[in-house]
Amino acid sequence: MPFLAFDCEGPITLNDNAFEFASAIIPQGGKFFKQVSRFDDYLADIKKRENYKAGDTLKLILPFLKLFGATNKALEEFSERTLILLPKMDEILRSLLKIAPVYIISTSYKPYLVALCKKVGFPMENVFCTEVDLDRVKISQAEAKILTEIYERILSFPDIELPPTAKAPQDLPQSLRDILDEMEYLFFEKVWNLDSGEFLREVNPIGGREKAKACEEVSKGLSIPLSEGFYCGDSITDTEALSLLREAKGVSLSFNGNRYALRSAEFYALGYDGEVVGEVALSFLTEGKDGLYKLKVKEDKKEFGLIPSEEKPLSDLISRSEETRKRVRGILIGELG
Repeated sequence: MPFLAFDCEGPITLNDNAFEFASAIIPQGGKFFKQVSRFDDYLADIKKRENYKAGDTLKLILPFLKLFGATNKALEEFSERTLILLPKMDEILRSLLKIAPVYIISTSYKPYLVALCKKVGFPMENVFCTEVDLDRVKISQAEAKILTEIYERILSFPDIELPPTAKAPQDLPQSLRDILDEMEYLFFEKVWNLDSGEFLREVNPIGGREKAKACEEVSKGLSIPLSEGFYCGDSITDTEALSLLREAKGVSLSFNGNRYALRSAEFYALGYDGEVVGEVALSFLTEGKDGLYKLKVKEDKKEFGLIPSEEKPLSDLISRSEETRKRVRGILIGELG
C-alpha cells in the first residue's frame, strides 16, 4: 500500500498563516514579511548559505513577532479564527485516510496545524510541522530598541525582487547584493546574539531538507519504499521533498506551484479546489504510478499532466501555474516563494 504526503498551505489550505499573523501583529507586517521571505529565497536558492534552508523565514520573523507582543495564545486563537480550507479538501482528506496512510508535512507553526486537524478530523500524529514557543523568550527594553531599529531598517529598503534567472549572488545588481549582505549581517550577527536570537538558534522550521527527511521517516516507519510514495507541494520549501520522490521513482506533484516547485516535480496539477488533487491521489492508489501517465485532465477549472522538460513549454506552464496560484490564494500570498 502506497503512502500519501501533502504540504499544508496551498494543497490543503488557502492561508499563509505566518504571513497573515505577521500582518496582524507587526505594523506594516505584510511588507516586512515579504522582505524577509525574499531574503529567505536568496539565502536558500541563490547564495545557498551553509546550514540554511528554505522556510527559515518562519524563525527569522519570530523575534519581531515577539517584539510586537505575539504570544502562544494569540497565535493559537488567530490560527483557529482564520483557517480557510481549499474547497473540497476536507472531504478528500477524510476519504483518503480510509484507504491509505496519509501525512501532512508543513513548514507552518504547530498551532495552525492543530487548528486544521481539529477542523478536519485529521490525526495530529500524522503531522510534521514547526514547533514554536513564543512565551519562552523575554525581551528587555534595551533589546527591544535594537530590534526596533533593525525592523525599521529592513522596512526602509526598496522592495526586494529577485530575478528568476539568478543562479548565484554575482547575477544580482550590486545595489541589491548590498541590501542582502546587510540583512545577512542584521540577522546572523546582531539578532543572533540577542536573547531573542534563541528563536534563530533553536527553532527548526520543517522546510527544505526537513521535509525530505520527514518523507524518509514516513517511508521507514511504514516499511514502504519511497518509490511507492506520493508528495504534493507548491513552493520553494517543497523542492527537496519533491526531488527526493522524483529521484526515487515515486510521485512528485506540484499543485498550483511556483517556479521552484515546478522545476523539482515530475507532475503538475492546476485547480481552483481540491478535486484534481483527489483524482490524482486516487488514481495513484488504484492504478499505481503507471496510471498517472495515462491520466488526462484538461478542463476550464482543473488540469493535470507531466511537467515538460523543454524550457519554452516549461516557462509557459510556470506562468499559468503562478497565475492560478495567485487567483486561488490571493496576490500577496501567491507571490511569496
